Amino acid sequence: MPHDARFRQAVILESDRMAPKPKSTPLESPAAPPEELTGTVENIVYRSEDTGYTVCALAIPNRKDTITVVGHCAAVWAGEMLRTRGHWVRHKQHGMQFQADQMECIVPTSAYGIERFLASGMIRGIGKVMAKRIVARFDKDTLCIIEKDSGRLEEVEGLGPKRRLMIKESWIEQKAVRDIMIFLQGHGVGTGQSARIYRQYGAQSIGIITENPYRLCTDVWGIGFKTADRVAMSMGIPPHSAVRSRAGLAYVLLTLTEEGHCFCTAPELVLQAQALLDIPAEILQVALNHEVSEARLILDDNRIYLPDLYQAETSIATKLAELRRTATAFRPIVADKAVPWAEEQVNITFDTRQAEALHMALTEKVSIITGGPGVGKTTIIRALVDIYGKRGLKVCLAAPTGRAAKRMEEATHHGASTIHRLLKFMPRDGSFEHDAANPVQGDVFILDEMSMVDALLMAHFLRALPNGAVLVLVGDIDQLPSVGPGNVLRDLIQSEQIACVKLEHIFRQARGGLIVQNAHHINNGEYIETADSDDESDFYFFEAREPELVIQRVVDLVTSRIPHKFSFDPLADIQVLTPMRKNQLGADNLNALLQEALNPNGPNVQRFGRIYRERDRVMQIRNNYDKEVYNGDVGLIQEVGVDNQTLIVNFDGRGVPYEFSELDELVHAYACTIHKAQGSEYPAVVLLIATQHFKLLQRNLIYTAVTRARKLVCLVGSSKAVTMAIHNNEMRLRRTGLAQRLVEQMRGIARTGSGATTAREV
Repeated sequence: MPHDARFRQAVILESDRMAPKPKSTPLESPAAPPEELTGTVENIVYRSEDTGYTVCALAIPNRKDTITVVGHCAAVWAGEMLRTRGHWVRHKQHGMQFQADQMECIVPTSAYGIERFLASGMIRGIGKVMAKRIVARFDKDTLCIIEKDSGRLEEVEGLGPKRRLMIKESWIEQKAVRDIMIFLQGHGVGTGQSARIYRQYGAQSIGIITENPYRLCTDVWGIGFKTADRVAMSMGIPPHSAVRSRAGLAYVLLTLTEEGHCFCTAPELVLQAQALLDIPAEILQVALNHEVSEARLILDDNRIYLPDLYQAETSIATKLAELRRTATAFRPIVADKAVPWAEEQVNITFDTRQAEALHMALTEKVSIITGGPGVGKTTIIRALVDIYGKRGLKVCLAAPTGRAAKRMEEATHHGASTIHRLLKFMPRDGSFEHDAANPVQGDVFILDEMSMVDALLMAHFLRALPNGAVLVLVGDIDQLPSVGPGNVLRDLIQSEQIACVKLEHIFRQARGGLIVQNAHHINNGEYIETADSDDESDFYFFEAREPELVIQRVVDLVTSRIPHKFSFDPLADIQVLTPMRKNQLGADNLNALLQEALNPNGPNVQRFGRIYRERDRVMQIRNNYDKEVYNGDVGLIQEVGVDNQTLIVNFDGRGVPYEFSELDELVHAYACTIHKAQGSEYPAVVLLIATQHFKLLQRNLIYTAVTRARKLVCLVGSSKAVTMAIHNNEMRLRRTGLAQRLVEQMRGIARTGSGATTAREV
């Protein structure tokens, strides 16, 4: 059966299983005893990594045809022996199937079964050819040799010490993962999550989870409180227990930080935890007081913080005050002479606001330059680099993302780096080499894309700055705020304690110039200007109200019209942006359709419900400091290695390896959400704005999307939805205390809040 047909059948079977009325009919009375079948797994038709739901073809001894077995199993590979217990059913569309209530995997004993088992791709270093060679050499003793005498594997042609070590390590890991999968499946955890847990805890996984299952939601990326709570309940932890109450309070706070907040008021925290846990408020109040007394939560003027965010806010305010009060480590620059000199260097005349911004940055210890696209922010940075460089001072340029740093470097012709690289992040313990005790060497620090910098990263950055340095912060206050907690740029400006100039005059207007003009129209609440599709322009609007028509337009633009008219490479140059990840017009569905249109064939691997194929465009969705790849980085898959279970992604010319078990960190990036595109810039952007996105339609969202494009914007959707977004300027306020703390620090006002205390109850 062709792969696509098998997959369609599997999807139908899965949907049938979830339907209220099953489409399969038992062939015997429900009271009849279950039947047992044992055979070899010929192939996996479908498998859900999240639930363990499996459809497989089973070869039964003395039976000519394979049978279809449907059920749930913690882990199963082709070639394994499978012992099943259940009943025969007749599916209306797919005929006879064996519905297994129990599925137990047995290590294969026949040479044929062992070869199929090893060739399934479960063991790194063994593909189909090598599996045949190994079994030909060791026959039925093969698995025993791998486990107990792996040195003998080098007797096989083409198998050296390096591969032998890879095979042995992978064998040990797979056995451990399977044990964990079986253990966790009994507590309602899917197999995909089990692999993440193993990566976090290794061989100690079962012991750690047994001791405190709530650690899962704080330690393991991608596992939330509900999963950890389900495990805890199945282990017998009482619903009203102290450990559950404390974990629930921490989870509510953590959820709020993911929405951008830095704190929550004590009464609201208890109310939200009560709704989540169904625990009486009195019990939660006792738990909250205990967490404050143990300094696991911080109480400050009836605000409850997670400790790291409390420390981040206080240290940002303290450090900025110190920077302002400390003299520069170098002789001051005479701004009245430096500004005309800089004009000569770049052969332009600064307008009044630009000259004011440059003068401010040369005379203030800490300053902010803000403004939209095309207003000259980069010109000011370049002038500052020239002026300070002429004096022989060390200028450090940094940005929160690799792409933003690269753009900064290209625009200024001066080295720039990410903040993490500047501070020399150390993945092993999650700390930075440069901190208050070991500051970064430099005289002037210019930090771009400040709207993306959250409170935690800003705190680390400031701690590592020498007090005698000059700090210039550059960013667009009207863009979406940082993904992480806090609203640093807006808070600093609103505090009115840091010198700030907003640039407004538009300079950057290429031919047509509608991208920049429309960005400012949007920011001012005005409707956009568009061009006819036959005109030469950099901004087009395509009216499409029905989701099917929107999708058709998008696929046509990306695959045909834009490449033909503008010679853009669909894989490298065109980015589709949408407000949401889910639903018909969300990034997930668009990625599946665009992958099929742009890259339908080639070597691939299927994991976590996705097909990863060579030449696919993919995005990293979490910071991985070991690989030096960060949330939002985009690359192309250059190799899918089935034998070593490794996939290579090219990120800006650097090949980064991923084991197949790590592919949940990658999603397809033909389309992505606007939030994920922050800090990036693309030659061409295809932007979807439809009424289906009404919950997210805001001015700063569409503004951020339009300003991601360098040469072309094609806006697809309904004019009604675009109007809704432009007119909706209601900011979702984030709960932060930074502006207040900065005012108090600058004015020398002592805090009267309690901080972490054991003497005061909430």
